[in-house]
Amino acid sequence: MSFVSVQNLHKRYAGSTVFDDINCEIAQGEFVTLLGPSGCGKSTLLRCIAGLTPVDGGRILLDGQDLVPISPQKRGIGMVFQSYALFPNMSVEQNVAFGLRMQKVPTEDSRQRVREVLDLVELGTFASRYPHQLSGGQCQRVALARSLVTRPRLLLLDEPLSALDARIRKHLREQIRAIQRELGLTTLFVTHDQEEALTMSDRIFLMNQGRIVQSGDAETLYTAPVDVFAAGFIGNYNLLEADAASRLLQRPINSRLAIRPEAISLGSDGELDALICGHSLLGNVIRYRVEVRGVALVVDVLNRSAADLHAAGKRVSLRIDPTALREVA
Repeated sequence: MSFVSVQNLHKRYAGSTVFDDINCEIAQGEFVTLLGPSGCGKSTLLRCIAGLTPVDGGRILLDGQDLVPISPQKRGIGMVFQSYALFPNMSVEQNVAFGLRMQKVPTEDSRQRVREVLDLVELGTFASRYPHQLSGGQCQRVALARSLVTRPRLLLLDEPLSALDARIRKHLREQIRAIQRELGLTTLFVTHDQEEALTMSDRIFLMNQGRIVQSGDAETLYTAPVDVFAAGFIGNYNLLEADAASRLLQRPINSRLAIRPEAISLGSDGELDALICGHSLLGNVIRYRVEVRGVALVVDVLNRSAADLHAAGKRVSLRIDPTALREVA
């Protein structure tokens, strides 16, 4: 039996449907990401599960218990928001202990649990500091500790890393994933960042316009998008109309074609003649813009050496991995 089960969930605001008939299942100990563009309904779904937003129909089961009629405080759920929502007049230790105080946990037990969770998020030496004395990443770890210390049955994370710079965000997502695995904590994570979703998740629910359009592990979503939206949102696919795809491959193609940029190689032994139109340096990857048979393509190659760089206007040969071609509706 699934640990979390969302069944036929409906939500509307002022007559406008946010999502309709949402169904999904999450196993115990699983890390699942809700991924999608702004306005697709992913944060609203998270808030409905937390009890912060009422639903208009359907059920939310947690370990077999229907949460819909239960108040947020009694659901056994921890939630971390994009904004840290820390009390500025409380120390780190006091912020983390706040939920335990509401639960009337004995003082000594509370102190022990706070010490344990602060060590878990590597903030044991910061217990007496106040939020204004911390960096953004440290504040977010305090918010995480505050959710973990209550020992929730389910942890919800609503874009907790989006306000942080890239280096801190990468470190913190690795830390969150390590803690989640160590505790075996069932976690639902919301983001619009595909890299976060691909690197952190056991499974991904890709949402668009209030629907879960595809679910699966990172490899499945990246290599086998079910439609044009999935192909356009995950990765940087070349999306070609049927006539352009037919011209490129010199055979009839009856629907749109998706080609991953790294599935195209540049070299001296390719079967297609291509013109380099320009390039962008993306760190360890060089992204070329090329034209082949009147079709514009994006090609990603490893940045091995500056000597291997192809200048605009140069003609090169190109090869497309036939196993990477995917027709999408």
